[in-house]
This record gives sequence, structure tokens and C-alpha cells, in this order.
Amino acid sequence: MPYKPQSEPGKSVYQPDVQITRLGEKIGDPVAAADFPEHILRFRNDRWDQSVGLHTLGDEQWIAHFGKFEPLADNLDPPLALRYHGHQFRTYNPEIGDGRGFLFAQLRDHENRLMDLGTKGSGPTPWSRAGDGRLTLKGAVREILATEMLEALGVNTSKTFSVVETGEKLTRGDEPSPTRSAVMTRLSHSHIRIGTFQRIAFEKNEELMYRLVSYCLDQYYGGVQTDDPATELFEKVAQQVARLAGSYMTAGFVHGVLNTDNINITGESFDYGPWRFTPYWEPGFTAAYFDHEGLYCFARQPEALHWNLAQLASALRLIANSEPLVATLEGFPKAYGTAFTEHFCWRLGIESGGFEKDRDLVVAAEKGLAQKTVEIDRFFFDWGKVADLASPEDMSPEFSDFRSLIADRSRSRVPVSKYWLQPAPCSMHIEEVESIWAAISENNDWTPLSEKIENIRDMGIALRKG
Repeated sequence: MPYKPQSEPGKSVYQPDVQITRLGEKIGDPVAAADFPEHILRFRNDRWDQSVGLHTLGDEQWIAHFGKFEPLADNLDPPLALRYHGHQFRTYNPEIGDGRGFLFAQLRDHENRLMDLGTKGSGPTPWSRAGDGRLTLKGAVREILATEMLEALGVNTSKTFSVVETGEKLTRGDEPSPTRSAVMTRLSHSHIRIGTFQRIAFEKNEELMYRLVSYCLDQYYGGVQTDDPATELFEKVAQQVARLAGSYMTAGFVHGVLNTDNINITGESFDYGPWRFTPYWEPGFTAAYFDHEGLYCFARQPEALHWNLAQLASALRLIANSEPLVATLEGFPKAYGTAFTEHFCWRLGIESGGFEKDRDLVVAAEKGLAQKTVEIDRFFFDWGKVADLASPEDMSPEFSDFRSLIADRSRSRVPVSKYWLQPAPCSMHIEEVESIWAAISENNDWTPLSEKIENIRDMGIALRKG
């Protein structure tokens, strides 16, 4: 099946639907938000607020809910800091959980999917481990940029829903301090993580594991269809994680911290810290300055996600047999390869020709990109904007094999959007991220951020519609 990105958000009415409490008290701890000295609305997602029926809120109401965290009607009260464990750089840590955030609300979107509104920087919880539970404004701005860019590039990602500046001065070791503070709310299709299952397996709680598996199948995968729900869930999660891995690579994205507590059970990317986009097809490119061994470098991300799935399989062995779980794990490389080639064709704007044909095309493209004579975004931009694939603008010799293979392909979209008339592609490299932040930090100038979001969304329209 050809790759299709998530559809544009549609309008809906507010539909609260608290389901997380079905899992009982051990899934999370009641908490309260910090009392912030200021509440300055800096960003509200004017695309996705309508998808969950919150577009009718005025700015004061918005701040009341997403700055002061007054409960939404008929929703969670109080919010819950979720419990989980996780492998962090492959070292197991049983002392983690929502340390600076909580699950604030659950509600249905325009496609009747159960969605979570979760926070980041909302104050300490029982899992803060001596941290202050805060978020820097720079961190929030970076998350806006990451989620907007990934959404446009067809990656299944959480959405930055709201950012409210909170008036505190924070000290951080990895950026100039004191620095401004913020609280962020994300819209996500579940905050259940692989680490959630790991905690329950660690505690050997079979009854809760059965309930969690059923909950995930019911809420995210259309219900239980077999008499082996744990294996059924694992198969579905593995497919979604394979698609995530493929889309990361095609986007040139490096998450930076692919720990098991950062992998969502729906295969949705979320929780962005030291992320970066690699300008060139550089296998060893890393995002986190503390990733000294390159564990989560660009080329190793599929391996990292495969490894994380193995940890989910290990947790599910509490209630499932090993053999079908192992079989699914063994099928991951093929699932990833298919997802990668389909997403690659989608970004090029050509029809997928099936895995074997697509693989040859993608290998030829990687061979050219590996020479680092052209940036990833420029490559997709130049080949995506030409109507006639037999006579593209890029005639560089390193792409000769690719050029001959793409010549007999058909276009899946006609490049007509205004985006294709730009002199350069929309990219998101670290220098521009820092420039956008500098305008805010030094002059409180939010114009570059607004203009960048507009450009990113134009790109998203062009990639979906032409």
C-alpha cells in the first residue's frame, strides 16, 4: 500500500472521554500544576485546536486551561503523572515516570480517535528526582519547530498544542542561564510508552498487563480481534514503529534520545529534546552532545527502534508466548525496508513501484546523497518540483544511476503549489533554530518563528497536494 500521511485536521466539537482511569490507580499519580508568576500566551495551535473542539476558547480561557491548568469540563481532575520504567541509553532505570508533566485531559478528535493532552514543564511530580519540573522557553520553541516540521514531512508526530511563558528564570547547564521559562501542552495519540509495559512486567502484575493490552487495542487499534491479544498488539505496534523509523530516515531527522520511555505505543514520535535534522546523508550524525558512542545517530535509529521493540516483547512475555513475539521481531527489517522506500517515494512525489523496484531506486539515491554534494532537503526539493522526471534539473554525475531509474516512474502529485516556486527548500538545521531563538531571546521578536511556521505549513501542503 502506498504511503499516505495523516490527513489535515478537521473541525469537531469538544468530546471529553476519560479512559485512562480504567487502568486503575497504579497507572499514575494525582498531581497539581505549579503556580506560575506569569501567564503569557506564546503559541496556540490554530490547526489542531479545532480537531478536538477547543478552537472556540478565547485567549483568557485558553490560559486558564493551558497555563493555570483549570480542568476542562468533564475531564481529568486532578491530572495524572503517569508511571513507567525505561531503558535509557540501554541501561534499565526503574526510578522514572512523568517528572515534569502530566496527563491533563483525554478527548476525541475529528476522526473519533482518543487523544491525550499532556504537559511538559508543569512542575514537580513524585517522579521528578530532585528536578524542578520546569521547561525552558527555548525548549518549548524547539518543540514547536520539531513537531511542525515533522508533521509537514509526513512523520507521525505529536502536535505542540500550546506554549505559555511563565515568568520564571531557570538555570540550566546546557544553555546560557538564567533563561526564560514556559509550560507546554502537547496533543498526542496516547502517552502509553514501551516503558509503561516494562514497569508492569517488572512488578509482575499480570492482571494489569492484561488490562493495559486490552486498553491499547480498544483505544488505538480498533479492538481485540484474536484470542492472543498481547501478540496481536505487538504485531500492530511493530508495524507502526517500522513506519516511524522509515519516516525518520527520509526526513533526515535524528531524535537524539530513543529510549524505551520515549517510544509511544502507537508509533507516534514525541518528546523532543536534543533533536536535529542532518543536512547531509551522514550516517554518524548525532543530535545529543552526550551521545558519545553514537548509539542514536542517524543511521542507527532503525536499529534502536528494533531494540526497543525487543524490550516490549520481553515485557509482554509476562502474558504471552515467546515464539510469535520473536517472529514479529524477525520481520521488522522487512517492514522497515518497505516503510522506508514507500516514504522515500512519497517525499519525491512519485508512485511506489513495489519494494523491489523502490529499493533499487532508493539505494541509487543514497549512493548519490552519500557523496555529500547536495543537502537532503535540496535533493527532494529539486526532484520534487520538476514535472518531467525524464529531464530533471539535477544532472550531477553521482546521481546518474538514480536518474535512469526514476525516468520511467509516474508522478503521484503535480508540483503546482507556491512552495515549489521558492529558490530554496524549507529546511530546519541547527543554525536556523538558533537564529529563531536569538530573535526571541534578545529582542522578544516572534516574527521569525511565525514566518517559519508558515513556510513549513506551505511545504506540508505541497507534499500532500502538489
